[in-house]
Amino acid sequence: MKTEKQSVAYGPVDMHVGKRVRIRRRLLDMSQADLGDAIGLTFQQVQKYERGANRISASVLFRLSEVLDVPISFFFDDMPDALVKTSQSDVASAAPDLGAFGSPDARELVHAYAKIDDPKIRRSMFDLAKSLARANAER
Repeated sequence: MKTEKQSVAYGPVDMHVGKRVRIRRRLLDMSQADLGDAIGLTFQQVQKYERGANRISASVLFRLSEVLDVPISFFFDDMPDALVKTSQSDVASAAPDLGAFGSPDARELVHAYAKIDDPKIRRSMFDLAKSLARANAER
């Protein structure tokens, strides 16, 4: 079954960071190919980063800061305040609500479950948890 490659549009922060990469690279009179070689990527990947078409991972951003000889904060300098506020609210709204999973008991339960080697016992425990949850919901 063939799947189509989906195009992902990244946000204005990615575009801003990409522009800052391009500015610094040009100030150093470095080609996209040279920068790509220095960080272990192709010039096409550098091109996509600079356009904001691809999101730059933390490790790549760190490597870029080393090669371009700037602090990581350089890539976020001069970002419009409205963009910063929008990004912060996007992050807050995208944060998962862990509910019970954030509790120490839930983490301990998951760790204990993961230590059960026998698939039949694991399945029994899973079925028991589902049954208890159903009974609780019906009350």
